[in-house]
Amino acid sequence: MTDNNSNQTKTTYLDAGVDVDKADRVIRSLLPIMNRTPVEGRLGSPLGFGAQFELPSGYVSPVLVSGTDGVGTKLKLAFEMNCHDTVGIDLVAMCVNDVIVQGAKPLFFLDYFATGKLNEETIRSVIEGIASGCEMSGMPLIGGETAEMPGMYAEGEYDLAGFCVGIVEKSKIIDGSKIRNGDVILGIASKGLHSNGFSLVRKLIKDQRKSLSDSFDGKTFGEILLVPTQIYAASVLRAIQTEQVHALAHITGGGLTGNLLRVMPHNMVAEMDKSAIPSMAIFEWIQSASCLSDEQMLETFNCGIGMVVVTSAGGEAEISACIRRSNLEVFRIGEMVRSDSPKAAVNWT
Repeated sequence: MTDNNSNQTKTTYLDAGVDVDKADRVIRSLLPIMNRTPVEGRLGSPLGFGAQFELPSGYVSPVLVSGTDGVGTKLKLAFEMNCHDTVGIDLVAMCVNDVIVQGAKPLFFLDYFATGKLNEETIRSVIEGIASGCEMSGMPLIGGETAEMPGMYAEGEYDLAGFCVGIVEKSKIIDGSKIRNGDVILGIASKGLHSNGFSLVRKLIKDQRKSLSDSFDGKTFGEILLVPTQIYAASVLRAIQTEQVHALAHITGGGLTGNLLRVMPHNMVAEMDKSAIPSMAIFEWIQSASCLSDEQMLETFNCGIGMVVVTSAGGEAEISACIRRSNLEVFRIGEMVRSDSPKAAVNWT
C-alpha cells in the first residue's frame, strides 16, 4: 500500500455512505435478541466468520435438509406502513415450512439484511421478528449478515433473505412415495395471504385505489395484508411422530394446485372439494377485484390453506388431533385416487 502524503482531501468509507462503526455497534446490540432463541447445538459466537452448530446425536443416517427464501414484494407494504417486525416472522416461516414438509426438524437459521443506510430501529424490529419466528420453530438464530450498500436501495428500504437447516433420519424422509389410493387430503388453515401473490395484490390496490388505512374485516387493509405467515413446525412435527403422514405440501407460490402436485407420485389424481376450503374475506376481495376464476385463484394463492397433509383414511383422526393441539383449524379437502394417466393431476369440484 502507498501512503499518500499529498494535501488532497481524504475520502473515507464513511464519506461513501458506509458507517462501519455504526454497523458493528448495531450488530452487537442485536446479540441479546439472538440469544433469546433456543441455544441447543449452537457453538461459538454469532459474531464469528462462520456460524457453528453441533449435530444432535441419535441419528443412524442423518440427512440435512436446507431451505432459503425471502419475503418478496410484501416488503413494499412493510415500508409503506413502517411496520417491520411481522416480515421477520414471514422470513423464518417461508424457510422453515419448506424444510419440515420433508420430515426434517429445524436445527438453525441465518438471515441476510441489506439496506442503503442502516436504521437501528428498523433492523432491530426486523431481527425481533426473526427471533420470534425462530422461537416458534424451536431453533436458534445462530448468525447472519448485515450489509450497508449506499445507492442500492431507496431510502428506508431493505431486502431480506433467510436460510434454514433441518435434520431427518434418511429412512423417514417424507417425499410423497407413500401416497396410496384412498388417502385423505387434509388442509391446515392459513392466516391469510402469507408471503405470496403480493405483486398482484399491490397492483389491485393501485387499480382499485385502495388505501392501506381503509377499514377492512375489523382491521385496516394494511394490517390484514401484513399478518405474518403461519409457522407450522410444532403441529407438523407432532403429526409426523404418528408415522402416518404420507406427504406434506407448503402452500406458497403456485397456490394449492401447484404445490400439491409437487409431492404427488405419477398415476395419482387429487380429487379436491372447493366447498371444503374455508372462506376468508381477503381472498374474496382479491377474486372480486381481479375477476380471477376459482381455478386461477387456487393456482395463485393459498386461499385459506397454508399446509396440506396427506394421510391414510385410518390416520385422519389422529393427524387432525395433532394439528388442533396447536390451535389450528384442519379441514378434509380431498382424496387421492389412482389413475391410468402417467401424469399426476389435481381436479377441483
